[in-house]
Amino acid sequence: MPDKNLRIIFAGTPDFAAHALKALINSQHEVIAVYTQPDRPSGRGRKLKPGPVKEVALEHNIPVFQPETLKEKTEQQQITDLKPDIMVVIAYGLLLPLAVLNIPRLGCINVHASILPRWRGAAPIQRAVLSGDRISGVSIMQMDEGLDTGDVLATVTCNIEPEETGGSLHDKLAQLGVAPLLSVLEQLQAGNAHPVPQNNNEACYARKLSKDEAQINWDQPAIEIERTIRAFNPWPVAFTRLNNENMRLWSAVALEDSSNSAPGTIIDFSKNGIFVATGKGVLRIDQLQIPGGRAMTAGEFINAHDLTDTVLG
Repeated sequence: MPDKNLRIIFAGTPDFAAHALKALINSQHEVIAVYTQPDRPSGRGRKLKPGPVKEVALEHNIPVFQPETLKEKTEQQQITDLKPDIMVVIAYGLLLPLAVLNIPRLGCINVHASILPRWRGAAPIQRAVLSGDRISGVSIMQMDEGLDTGDVLATVTCNIEPEETGGSLHDKLAQLGVAPLLSVLEQLQAGNAHPVPQNNNEACYARKLSKDEAQINWDQPAIEIERTIRAFNPWPVAFTRLNNENMRLWSAVALEDSSNSAPGTIIDFSKNGIFVATGKGVLRIDQLQIPGGRAMTAGEFINAHDLTDTVLG
């Protein structure tokens, strides 16, 4: 391996990216600058709050840049002046124009939370759970102008467990992506990387999550509703209507039991769960939350609520 360490610009914003940034800071390479999204209003006071990547950068005295866009010539010149060897991009949230992709000596690489070409786009983790995928993983790719279309430099995989949530898979993949990222950097530095073109015919698009699609459709089969609840935990959180209020659903299990009741009808409830008829099968709700309250088990909820003759939705 060459003696000279890589000068890295890191571009990312959320917690998923912060894991990799910490690993790069602790590596032999030099993180010379961090690019991240502008601070956004957060909490009840709507005060501006820095993202996790920015917080890590500030802790280590790394210069932070937060442009609204990278299309401006002044921003591109700033990157050029930093003289990066490579740019590592993870869940940054801004498109990189071709002019930026061409600045670093070794180009720009992206750490993406799917087995490319499956699930290109903004929400690969949740879409994998929602679709019932049994395997997920992390791909390291050489970036080009397309949306997650670049040649793949490394892929690592993991199982999606039956009880997996969007949150648990997120945490698993955030850790899983660190080792292959460091390995790819070594390969690029030594000039022995092996990029593999993606098969565009196998690509799936993981569109951004919306709160609207988190509303449960009880006409769907129980297994699809269960996947929705798992995929959207911890955000945007699946919900249904109960007595003209939104009831959040944090945990549920699809059962093969059948019911002649209309979808959404609560057919039974006990300390073991709330059982709801669906378009196919029965869903057992295990954990829920009503407005102004905390998340609680179904058993805790029914101690204070009579659900006889109740229809959800």
